[in-house]
Amino acid sequence: MGATAAVLVAALVQGAGDDPVGTALSLSVPSQYKSLIEDAGHTCSEVTPNLLAALLTLESGFNPKARSQVGAEGIAQFMPSTWENQGIDGNGDGKRDVWDPADAIPSAAAYLCGIAENVKDVPGNPQSNMLAAYNAGTGAVRKYGGVPPYKETQNYVQSIQALVDQPSGGKTATTRQAETAIDAAKAMIGQPYSWGGGNAHGPSTGTCCSPRGRSGTNISGFDCSGLTLYAYAKAGISLPRTAAEQYAASEPVKPGDVRRGDLVFYGSSPASIHHVGLYIGGGWILDAPRPGTQVRYDPMDTMPDLIAVARPTSHSHSHKEI
Repeated sequence: MGATAAVLVAALVQGAGDDPVGTALSLSVPSQYKSLIEDAGHTCSEVTPNLLAALLTLESGFNPKARSQVGAEGIAQFMPSTWENQGIDGNGDGKRDVWDPADAIPSAAAYLCGIAENVKDVPGNPQSNMLAAYNAGTGAVRKYGGVPPYKETQNYVQSIQALVDQPSGGKTATTRQAETAIDAAKAMIGQPYSWGGGNAHGPSTGTCCSPRGRSGTNISGFDCSGLTLYAYAKAGISLPRTAAEQYAASEPVKPGDVRRGDLVFYGSSPASIHHVGLYIGGGWILDAPRPGTQVRYDPMDTMPDLIAVARPTSHSHSHKEI
């Protein structure tokens, strides 16, 4: 288990306590970044404050000190070479500092606007192509004539759009709704894992194929996000389909504020979240782990890359099957 994940698990079990971030726009945005996002979100017509906030949520979770495994840096996760070419002095202090949100946030907006211009003639949805190019590069979007067939990029685009489309005024799940979701998930213990399986109505056959080639087309059951989607549907809350989308559409919570029914996410970054489970307390989750297993209880450190915990919101979302 990674050191970061171990610290997070310990804090979740023991409780640490901190004030939750403020809310701006229709999204959860730390108060110190609200005005930066509002201003930069009007750089061009293709970039809105909500889209920019959603992108920063997925890129770094608003962590100005974030550094990815491949070397992306800062709140907007610029690669050093990209920052060298695209970074701007947003606050006019004479420096272009990738670690300073006052520079990085307007730089991200300007970079998005440049990308939008570069891919405006590519077939498909212009916003999807712009976001895909931010994640995978303009060359990949041009090569494939739209969003490239990379799972991370597809999840990235879908997650940001799900968050952008989130209505304002949503409320996080109540304790009663969380307990209803836990009870619904408990009732599914023993159901087989099915890649792409599970919907708001219960177990279903899935799709093909998992990263290791396992198909769910002949198995009725749940994958990880199908289980959480079903559980919260029983509580009257509609979640998006994938784990990454569910993170983007939920309200992050601090370690000391975690409670039963919260969603526990795993991945190396918000954009690459690959697993989700339902927190039941005491360092345990309910989840559908992987092909060949069943819905079951697992310790929170069942995977080494625990990244965040978030609380579902009562917004309405479409159930997009994968």
